Amino acid sequence: MRYLSTRGGVEPVGFAEAVMMGLGTDGGLLVPESIPRLSGETLAAWSRLNFQELAVEVLAPFVGAAMPRADLVALVERSYAGFSHPEVTPVVEQAGRRWLELFHGPTAAFKDVALQLLGNLFEYFIGREGGVLRILGATSGDTGSAAIYGVRGKAGIEIFILHPKGRVSPIQERQMTSVLDANVHNIAVHGTFDDAQRIVKALFNDLPFKRDYRLGAVNSINLARILAQTIYYFHAWGRISGGDPERRVSFSVPTGNFGDVFAGWLAKRMGLPVGRLIIATNRNDILSRFVAHGVYQAGEVYHTLSPAMDIQLASNFERYLYYLLDEDPAAVRALLAEMEQTGRLQVDGERQRRVAEDFDARAVSDAETLAEIRRVYRASGYILCPHTAVGARAAVENADAVVLATAHPAKFEAAVVEAIGIEPPPPPPLRGLLERETRCVELPAEVEAVRRFMRETLGAAEA
Repeated sequence: MRYLSTRGGVEPVGFAEAVMMGLGTDGGLLVPESIPRLSGETLAAWSRLNFQELAVEVLAPFVGAAMPRADLVALVERSYAGFSHPEVTPVVEQAGRRWLELFHGPTAAFKDVALQLLGNLFEYFIGREGGVLRILGATSGDTGSAAIYGVRGKAGIEIFILHPKGRVSPIQERQMTSVLDANVHNIAVHGTFDDAQRIVKALFNDLPFKRDYRLGAVNSINLARILAQTIYYFHAWGRISGGDPERRVSFSVPTGNFGDVFAGWLAKRMGLPVGRLIIATNRNDILSRFVAHGVYQAGEVYHTLSPAMDIQLASNFERYLYYLLDEDPAAVRALLAEMEQTGRLQVDGERQRRVAEDFDARAVSDAETLAEIRRVYRASGYILCPHTAVGARAAVENADAVVLATAHPAKFEAAVVEAIGIEPPPPPPLRGLLERETRCVELPAEVEAVRRFMRETLGAAEA
């Protein structure tokens, strides 16, 4: 398997180089040269596997010859050994609906599924090939802590995570800033998540800086993140369908950066019998507006009860655009240039129809989010985080859809208390967090400020 850029300016690379590169050197996102297509017999066989066995099978065609199968098996086992549930991502039934629980990892959020794996991939390739890696990422909440926990203390790796000051939950902030390992650097920028993401992309697009400091990505611009997230779609389908390839399963996906729902779309392209993919957004509704009208236009970033989705420019949207434009990099570049010049891009009517075939979408207000947390709790005692509640509300007309439960409710205590009047009991990883010592630097939301801090921290660039 080789990997290409959505913008066409990268020679095909193997899996190891794709993982270490993160963002394409032409500013594009890496995609597989071809998408494996699975038979009904294969899907039926996979439905009988446990999560770790399934992960190996899903990843193997993408990893290719980049590592021996025995090494992949060991790496997967190590990545999920610390999850608190034996099924890693179990499907549970509560309040008349199925929930895909993705919060049983070390930071109690769905990002752990991908970032525990990615941290071990980084360590594996650095250990084999030598050198160092400086990870740079932006987070709207959960990516940062999951990335930090994935690489803390690992030899040869330094990690710099930007988060918007005051725009993540207190628990999320403390999860990041209380990790005091010497290789962990937290930066609170005075701005929005989109500002933080803009800085990260600018530094990756500064090719001499990226090369000299050997930057790598943990945001969902790193394709390995997307590949890892496809695993739980296969796992959930197998548990619900019993391996029947005629049984379609729909999913409602809370999403801001488009990575999680793109992983579901990729699983569907591989042959997974997916019914509907529901894009669930909050007031920051650029994705739902695109599905409805074929117009992608950023607006003001609103602060909501589901802050991990307070995003206007979804970084993974470019990957979907590449496939929507029939894998034509020139067409991708043209539409992105239109976006750069006018602040919007628009697809034609035929492609808009294809978008509507791929996705449903709904934006959910804060009032609806609170009402959904309250309704589910009163019906069953099951407590939702606000992001999961957005997914449930968006699927109100599709009772059979599995809702991705993306984070433990204790990570968003204030919203839960507002909805139901009680504090959700924290899982072990979250206990005592607010009393821990922290370390963080505050910077303006400026590219040069972050570049200067990284240079001062790391010293002179390596030759």
